[in-house]
Amino acid sequence: MSDTHEALICAYRGGPEGALRQTDWSGIRDWQPEAGTLWVHLNRKASESRRWLESDSGLPGLVIEALLQEETRPRIAPMPGGLLVILRGVNLNPGANPEDMVSIRMWIERDRLITLRGPRLLAVQDVRDDLDAGRGPATAAEVLAALAESLIARMGPVVVELDEALDTVEETLLTQQSRDMRARLIALRRQGIILRRYIAPQREVLARLASERFEVIADTDRARLREVSDRVARYMEDLEAVRDRAAVAQEELANRLTDRMNRTMYLLSVVATLFLPLSFVTGLLGVNVGGIPGADDPSGFIVLSIILAVTLAAEAAIFWISRSS
Repeated sequence: MSDTHEALICAYRGGPEGALRQTDWSGIRDWQPEAGTLWVHLNRKASESRRWLESDSGLPGLVIEALLQEETRPRIAPMPGGLLVILRGVNLNPGANPEDMVSIRMWIERDRLITLRGPRLLAVQDVRDDLDAGRGPATAAEVLAALAESLIARMGPVVVELDEALDTVEETLLTQQSRDMRARLIALRRQGIILRRYIAPQREVLARLASERFEVIADTDRARLREVSDRVARYMEDLEAVRDRAAVAQEELANRLTDRMNRTMYLLSVVATLFLPLSFVTGLLGVNVGGIPGADDPSGFIVLSIILAVTLAAEAAIFWISRSS
């Protein structure tokens, strides 16, 4: 497969009826703004993507470098002629952790949207399915809003699953405690913290898209983005609650394990204290020197056993009385 095919994941352009229809490199090269909307979705890691951006896209070098850089964070940057938007979505690819979020880099103009991604994003496939079914967005801003909606919608089940997993751990904590639960709590807390760290700046980006007036985004699209921003805010609150609940549960588990260890140490201390005088007496009588009392008396062992039993009972009574007072 050539680099060209690897670079172009999909492309859609407007037709006479206004709906976006799938196209290829030929359709991208022939596109003009007056022909309608164009959406180009590229594989950021393919060499042909950089070549097309640098030679055929007409984008400034600063925008191209922002779209292709390795490390990114959610942000929005208004620039002459368009808007640079970078968002992140949960990684739902097989074998990946959802908190290892995947970025999608977008450059939006009035009639053109260019997006790039590394690992596969199911949110993009959601929008493509709608377009192929003839019910998808028709403008660049609508595609942006649809992508944002799908990205956030895909986060919902991950946040809900995290919350339900914590519910299960909390219920289990009421009946049993183990060090395995501590590892589970740490993993849940870590996942919640990582998700929150990436979603927090995304909330700011979506809030700006929904509140500020950008030439390339219509009022109706801002209204959709406002709903997306509100949903992200709710997810943030849920993740903060998960983080706090996991911390409380972890502290409670640590306290219970500490109490169990303290009870065990107390029991061992009591046993050691009870038998210390007995060990002293038996050790003293076991010295290999002359004059040991009862050494020649046949009933000496029985008498010694009775004395030790009485001593042990007296010590146990003293401990019981001290504990009750």
